[in-house]
Amino acid sequence: MRYFYDTEFIEDGSTIELVSIGIVGEDGSEYYAVSTDFDPAKANAWVRENVLDKLPSPADPVWKSRETIREELLKFLGRHSTPIELWAWVGAYDHVVLAQLWGDMASLPKGMPRYTRELKQYWEFAGRPKLPPVPNGNHDALVDARHNLAKFRVCEQQLPLTRGNRVH
Repeated sequence: MRYFYDTEFIEDGSTIELVSIGIVGEDGSEYYAVSTDFDPAKANAWVRENVLDKLPSPADPVWKSRETIREELLKFLGRHSTPIELWAWVGAYDHVVLAQLWGDMASLPKGMPRYTRELKQYWEFAGRPKLPPVPNGNHDALVDARHNLAKFRVCEQQLPLTRGNRVH
């Protein structure tokens, strides 16, 4: 099953700290969480303005510990018998911050991909088709994950993929 995701994070060039994660399955299922474990004082001005100021109230149940997020993600992503495929737009840091929920890369559970498929490269291979406009509320991880699925659908119309991600 393909999952399209986005994370928001605080990074300083040496460390990456999860703020929020949004995931949308190609079946329409969704997952969203905000970490209770990040330090907002470490955020730069851009992250404070574009990410932290848009987060739901800390009283909202989407605020969860990294441990809870890790457990819920494993259940959410592992619901189907098909292999898990992760897709993100410029997703290198997204994959690192996701993997770090389990510690180092070697600690990822069985079935969890060791890489994220690059949606921007797929868009380039598809001939750079016109993408859906950036939605209101971007830099909300779930809004951006939904947008990633929409971008994938546009690319898929131009360059269809088989279930094994081969070009038709």
